[in-house]
Amino acid sequence: MSEDEPRLFGGNVTNLSSKEWRDHLRMVEAILFASSEPLSEATLAERLPRAADVSGLLRDLRQAYAGRGVNLVEVAGGWAFRTAEDLAFLLTREAVEPRKLSRAALETLAIIAYHQPVTRAEIEEIRGVSTSKGTIDVLLETGWIRLRGRRRTPGRPVTYGTTPTFLDQFNLQAIDDLPGLDELKGAGLLEGTPPPGFRVPVPSDGDELSDDEDPLGEDDDE
Repeated sequence: MSEDEPRLFGGNVTNLSSKEWRDHLRMVEAILFASSEPLSEATLAERLPRAADVSGLLRDLRQAYAGRGVNLVEVAGGWAFRTAEDLAFLLTREAVEPRKLSRAALETLAIIAYHQPVTRAEIEEIRGVSTSKGTIDVLLETGWIRLRGRRRTPGRPVTYGTTPTFLDQFNLQAIDDLPGLDELKGAGLLEGTPPPGFRVPVPSDGDELSDDEDPLGEDDDE
């Protein structure tokens, strides 16, 4: 193919020459390499020439990095370079020791992930024990949860939800990639037969508030 011929990708002919396509590919590669967080296609499109086919470029780039030490993966609603899973053991010395969460914090995080938007009182009702403010603070510090709004009930308690950082940390493309009931059973995380009526809720982490939530005020910081 000459440099002036149109680029053929996925059965579709674009109006870009091979050189233009390679240039756009290098741009996407550079942007993703320099980013500290996953970038959406919309964000990439804002930084690329208007003629750039972002979806096609990402497919090309992912294919180019397949089987290499670094892979291009779709995570947390965006795209990012990640160490190949089978080579993760090589980086154990370089990895920063993560802050270990207590059992209470892990349980609280799981409840927020599956039941969001959820208040502290609702978390306590599900866990069956009280949840300290310190536990919530730890999860806020990790950046895995956020304040969403205020419940339209007496006292107007704050509601909590997860963040894109949570998805990135646990290698989830979207919140509905969390395991369901059958997957939890298969992983041995649910022992025995669940009680009648037991179900795993369908999580939702969208920015749109639910019908029983009000927006946070300017002074809401806790």
